Amino acid sequence: MEINYFYEDINEFELSETISEWINKTITNENKETGEINIIFCSDEYLLKMNKEHLNHDYYTDIITFDYCQGSLVSGDLFISVDRVGENAKDFNVDFKNELNRVIIHGVLHLIGYNDKTDDEQKEMTEKENFYLNLLFNS
Repeated sequence: MEINYFYEDINEFELSETISEWINKTITNENKETGEINIIFCSDEYLLKMNKEHLNHDYYTDIITFDYCQGSLVSGDLFISVDRVGENAKDFNVDFKNELNRVIIHGVLHLIGYNDKTDDEQKEMTEKENFYLNLLFNS
């Protein structure tokens, strides 16, 4: 298990010490193994540039997930805009850390194999996010 944290175009901030353990527990609970996961926290502008260059999307987003999984080994890069997470937290009237944790686990669930393109997939994704957020908050 190797979960790494990086900061691009923003100031570093403190994460809960239990985040890596929680991510690993989520992956294990889904009958997968944790490989190398890089979580890169960045600005809106940094992620917009990535979105344009790699996905040909010209809009802001809270997360872009690059999946490098092989078989049951979960590996990938999660690029997370802390600017967008902050805006979403205000919009949804939730704490920044709670929204950040939701976005982190959302990306991990994508790596595990969950999608959110259809209404049914979105419903399942939200249920999984809520389940694993409850695990984090109640551990």
